[in-house]
Amino acid sequence: MDSAGALAASIYTMSAGRLGATTAAVLGLIGAVVAGLALTRPTGRFGIEKGRWGAIVALSAGPVAMALGGLVTATSEGGLGTGNGLGGAIVALVVGLIATALGGLALTRSRRTAPAHGGPR
Repeated sequence: MDSAGALAASIYTMSAGRLGATTAAVLGLIGAVVAGLALTRPTGRFGIEKGRWGAIVALSAGPVAMALGGLVTATSEGGLGTGNGLGGAIVALVVGLIATALGGLALTRSRRTAPAHGGPR
């Protein structure tokens, strides 16, 4: 068996790289969805705080997804298609970056629309 065959994982094997990449991608996707909701509905049923909390969640989930995706990228052996989670880790990096950018935009927008006098929310 050649070295590429030894590095390749089975289709049904859930390796540590695949699990880490999947977790990171799902976390980044959750952050991106929450940031999108915070941008589209900053003042909902619960007032302005909903938009701010959504931005904070996205700004927390995005960098964690990028860090975990970077860790899987740095430690994966082999290339794309070997089953070590490299493809999922790259997706997690991109989705985490999108979540961070949208979260920052939502936080900036929620600060602009926040009441300055501290009145009822």
